Formats: sequence, structure tokens, C-alpha cells
Amino acid sequence: MRLIRSIYLIINYKTFILTALAVVSTWLCNRYHIIAEFPLTLVGIAIVFPVVFSIDSAYKRRERALWMLSDFKAHVLAIYLASRDWLDDNKEFEEEIKGKLIDVYRSIREIFTNGSADKEKAELHIYEGLSELSLVMKKFRELGLPSGELSRASQYISKIAVDIENLKGIWRYRTPITLRAYSKVFIYTFPILYGPYFASVAEVYSPNLEYMMPVIFSFILVSLDNIQSHLEDPFDQVGEDDIVFDVEEFTTLINKVK
Repeated sequence: MRLIRSIYLIINYKTFILTALAVVSTWLCNRYHIIAEFPLTLVGIAIVFPVVFSIDSAYKRRERALWMLSDFKAHVLAIYLASRDWLDDNKEFEEEIKGKLIDVYRSIREIFTNGSADKEKAELHIYEGLSELSLVMKKFRELGLPSGELSRASQYISKIAVDIENLKGIWRYRTPITLRAYSKVFIYTFPILYGPYFASVAEVYSPNLEYMMPVIFSFILVSLDNIQSHLEDPFDQVGEDDIVFDVEEFTTLINKVK
């Protein structure tokens, strides 16, 4: 089932619509003897190179987001372990800080994966969670944590805030919109405009194979566009390669740490 889902993500209704238009264009050119020898190098320069560049850019942005999320989780774990190990046994405080940390993680998942309509409210919830974590530092001091360890714990919160802001930047700012628009225009017009070329090369094909070129070109170009689209937003939980915010699994792991 997963393989079928993956195939559907890159070959969908847009693929078949463009393929049909390309085949019709080639048929009309064959019927009315409209043929031309267009250079195929134009495909690489005008379409393939920009699309591959966009895919590479989106992939690198996803990898950077994964690194930021891992860094965030590492600092969350560090603060929790500090509350557990740097102080005398205080289960109430340990559970309190763990709850606040998990709440911040859950808030991040909410704003990134739900595409919250009320983004301002969702972001405010994150900042309120960070504010509560900052106030927790007072309790560390009241419970007798030395100033050196207190300073280190405060730095962990600062680094968590930096990771969140970096993730927000990746979420908001993606591949240049103009580049994506440019790629889409050529991807969805090229197989149709190249009908005269497909008609000209069809003369050397066996019967019933004259439409293979427009079909293959349409499948390749739309598939590349679909791959780029799914990598563009690594948080929307639609593509196979999206980032998973494993709040529940992470909570379970923390609870098992001894």
C-alpha cells in the first residue's frame, strides 16, 4: 500500500490531463502535417535544470529542518535531565517542567502541521510556553541550583528558542515563488507546444508508437514537479518524506529514561 501511495504522489490526475493534451497536440500536428525540429537542449535549460535546482533546494531545507528539530529535542531532554539530576529528589518539580517542555513541543507540531488559520494565536502559545520555561529558572534557584548550572540551563532555553525561530523561518520562506511559477509554466506548456516536434520524430517509429514521446515527456515533467511540490513543505504531513513531530513517542522515551 505504501508503494501505491508513493506512486500516486508523483503520478496523479495532473499527469493524465497533461498527457492527454500532449497526445491531442501531437495528433493534430500529424493530421495537418505541422512538423518542426525543435532542439531538445531547450528542455534541459528551460525546465529540467530549474526543477532539479528547486528539488535540491527543498531537500536541503528539509534536512536543515530535521537538524533543527533534533537540536530542539536534545535541549528539551537536557533541561528535563537537569531538573531530575541536578537537584535533590523533587518529583513534583520534575513533572512540572516535563509537562511544560512537552507542551512547547506539542505547540510546535500544532502550528506547523495544521497550518493553523489563527497563526498569531498559535505562535503566542509557543512564546507563552517559553516564557513559562524561563520562569521555571527561578524555581531552580529557589531549590538551590548553583549559579553555574543555572546559567547552563538558561542557555538551553535560549537554544530552544533559536531552534523554534529557525524552524519557523524554514516553514515560512521556501523556494522562490517566481522560480516555481516559471517552472510550472514551462512544465505544463512544453509537451503541448512540442507537438510539431513529436509529430516529426514519429515518422521513424513503428505504427502505434508515435505517441510514446509525448506520453513519456509528460510523465517525467509532471512527476518532477510533483516531487518538488511535496518537498516544498516538509511539515504538511502529505508527502512521504515529511518531517514527523513524534510528541507522544518522545514523551514515552523521556518517561523511560532512568
